[in-house]
Amino acid sequence: MTVQIQDDFDLEKIDGSGQCFRWERDGNGFRIVHGEHALFIRPGGEDRYVLDCTEEEYAGIWRPYFDLDTSYAQIRGRVEPASDPYLAAAAEAGRGIRILRQDPWEIVITFIISQNRNIPMIRRSVEALCVCAGEVREDRAGRSFRTFPGPQQLSGLDRDTLMGPCVLGYRWKYVQDVSRRAAEGLFLPERISKMPDREAMEALMDLPGVGPKVASCILLFGFHRLDFFPVDVWIRRVLEEEYPQGYDREKYTPYNGVYQQYLFAYSRARAGRGSEMPRNPG
Repeated sequence: MTVQIQDDFDLEKIDGSGQCFRWERDGNGFRIVHGEHALFIRPGGEDRYVLDCTEEEYAGIWRPYFDLDTSYAQIRGRVEPASDPYLAAAAEAGRGIRILRQDPWEIVITFIISQNRNIPMIRRSVEALCVCAGEVREDRAGRSFRTFPGPQQLSGLDRDTLMGPCVLGYRWKYVQDVSRRAAEGLFLPERISKMPDREAMEALMDLPGVGPKVASCILLFGFHRLDFFPVDVWIRRVLEEEYPQGYDREKYTPYNGVYQQYLFAYSRARAGRGSEMPRNPG
């Protein structure tokens, strides 16, 4: 099917934004795995995209996944170039980035293993976890893919598997501990979704391997709380160099997380380093 998306939407920029790790380039488009589903999507002309799914699947799965009921053009338009020229430039350069509605459990594990690693290494470990413990499915082209493993599946992986094929390094213990907690019902993402921001942050930081930056990423990318503003090495540098008098988060509430993505992408692009740079857990 073909859909027209007139709001900010850029597949390349979303893929490079550091929030998703199961996008795979396929010709001039992307194959995306989300939950039990896989999608092939490619540009199809002026504001148009071709997707290999039914209208029902698009309405129930992929339109929510891409957060297409939110106007990112309006969010971007809140920035005034006269009062904040750096963020205005970052927002213009980042036009097309959206915050995806991803599975919270997957994001919890993904960002636990993201610490001190570059994006290619994170992708490698995520895919290895899926190969080792995920379930086999087929996309519409008949190609197999693996689902992201749930708590029970992940908790069954031993140290050698997590350290070896999954290449988690010291993070293996965090993944095992959190998976066992979730499998035993001691940690449930659905409980986090019902908590106020501060309580949710505290609950996540109670998990092994989760500090303030990782918890903020989980809440932004896994629970779609768009006001969380993760501070990594890139953002810390931006705040120091461009906002020595302070960055006015109150002014940009409730979309600080979207602006963080613009600043993150813009600072990396200006440094000419792209996705190879490590993501500092803070």
